Amino acid sequence: MGLLTILKKMRQKEKEMRLLMLGLDNAGKTTILKKFNGEDINTISPTLGFNIKTLEHKGFKLNIWDVGGQKSLRSYWRNYFESTDGLIWVVDSADRRRLMDCKQELHSLLLEERLNGATLIVFANKQDLPGALSADEIREALELDNIKTHHWLILGCSAVTGENLLYGVNWLIDDIASRLFTMD
Repeated sequence: MGLLTILKKMRQKEKEMRLLMLGLDNAGKTTILKKFNGEDINTISPTLGFNIKTLEHKGFKLNIWDVGGQKSLRSYWRNYFESTDGLIWVVDSADRRRLMDCKQELHSLLLEERLNGATLIVFANKQDLPGALSADEIREALELDNIKTHHWLILGCSAVTGENLLYGVNWLIDDIASRLFTMD
């Protein structure tokens, strides 16, 4: 029995996933996490460091790391890469002027060896705001079609209304599960 088989069997018992939620500051990462967990979203302040939530969903234990996106914190993101199964990249769809910065940060993340194999979901957040770019416009701006190294999906969503959050997390879990766990 190879090491990978042993590791898969160990994880099979735990059915645990590590999800890393990143994006530029003010993209809505913490709001998405709180909304998904059924928490109040009326009093959210910028994340200075990280939040971690452990949730049970679809028979899996999800350890979700929500890391601050301020420019001064981005160099610390690499401290959270180890053992990441899924990457949740959150984009403020109404923030057109920082889309290039958003694209550069995402593409440099995807070059990180420790994120190899991680499933990527891009939440094009704030679809409820006037003037927000559509998920297709975000896909084009971020050049997502060039990503061949990761399974990925882009989804328009709203952290405030909850629109598409459940669908996106379910897709992420299903994709990760199909790679990591043998479904008995």
